[in-house]
Amino acid sequence: MAEESNFNQKVKNYIESQGGWFIKYWAGSKYTKEGIPDILACIHGRFYGIEDKASDGRPRLLQLVNLKKIRAAGGIGILLYPKDFPDFKALVDESEAGFKWYRENIKAQHEWFDKLVK
Repeated sequence: MAEESNFNQKVKNYIESQGGWFIKYWAGSKYTKEGIPDILACIHGRFYGIEDKASDGRPRLLQLVNLKKIRAAGGIGILLYPKDFPDFKALVDESEAGFKWYRENIKAQHEWFDKLVK
């Protein structure tokens, strides 16, 4: 849990360094909705839903469904692992490498979805 918490802070620090806005979302109480990404952010005018995980973390099905809904609404829904942090920064910078990584990230989310549905 410490790895995910430390990584979450790193992501939030980066968003702030870019002049972005974010909210850290905690689910699980009777007043919050389950499956919402860990970080909801607006960076350079784009909406991001970021589900961050520790290196060995597994997404839940509802998390993947909500990331897909964010993409369907025109936002950017990301399943983010520490190894992918440089790629995430490239996406925020709107580099071609960042867009390529994002397409691969969506594909990986679909693969997780298929595993969890079976």
